Amino acid sequence: MDSRPELFDFHGVGMTHFYTDNWENTQNFQARPDDILLATYPKSGTTWVAYILDLLYFGQKLPEREKSIPLYKRVFNLEIAFPSLEQGPSRPIVCGTDQVNNLSTSPRIIRTHLPVQFLPKSFLEQNCKIVYMARNAKDSVVSYFHFEGMTLLHPAPGDWSSYLQRFMEEKMVFGSWYDHVTGWWEKKQSHPNLHYVFYEDLVEDCGREIDNLCCFLGLSPSSEEKEMIKRTVQFDDMKKNNLVNHSTFKLMDFKKSPFIRKGKVGDWKNHFTVAQSEQFDEDYKQKMKNPTLQFRAEL
Repeated sequence: MDSRPELFDFHGVGMTHFYTDNWENTQNFQARPDDILLATYPKSGTTWVAYILDLLYFGQKLPEREKSIPLYKRVFNLEIAFPSLEQGPSRPIVCGTDQVNNLSTSPRIIRTHLPVQFLPKSFLEQNCKIVYMARNAKDSVVSYFHFEGMTLLHPAPGDWSSYLQRFMEEKMVFGSWYDHVTGWWEKKQSHPNLHYVFYEDLVEDCGREIDNLCCFLGLSPSSEEKEMIKRTVQFDDMKKNNLVNHSTFKLMDFKKSPFIRKGKVGDWKNHFTVAQSEQFDEDYKQKMKNPTLQFRAEL
């Protein structure tokens, strides 16, 4: 992979071909009733919640798996399709749908960045449990900016001020942040098997949010297990853990930025100027149409 992909409009949502090349198989994906789907807008704590879910289901049962298989292979992205990183003349395409279908563990924990209107129908037909993780817009755009600087699966971000403008114009890979978080929030009203988690709540009280997740998933780990998970998913530990921090994923340039960067609430203040923040807030008021969905941009 030598060049960055172009962003293009795909049924009204910005995409790169890495997420649309396997579209038919993604849309026709056959979910199982016990599948757990983790849906997020990019850079909203996907890895954090994926790791918590993986530990809840398999930390005790399959401890050796935690020490040998990178998290992105245990909790695979459903819609992704990219050339295999194996060297050789015929590089097969790695497809998320195949990877998920090849998982031998049950339940399958699957992650997606798809907006709700692109969700494969079988997840709702099978009444799968869905966890949606959302993060405030200002921290999301900062995290996404750093991520797009280092991932070869997305267009290059350009400079910060034009990037911020593009975010406000909703010309992002996986589309508008506003549509994404609102679409899934509204789906929750009609789909009781959807649990909506806020990144800021997880930062504020990880133990409480793990309890809420267990309650939603019908799990009852011992208090020792929960303590162990809480310790294991501390941000600095995840950042150092090479099976969690994506450092073995070759389509990212770690010289530009770590994949797991800061994990703070309010880091946006180190990037936004006062004028940018005011302009963003005005724009936010126009775009966030649902008054019941409230975010915290600082703790």
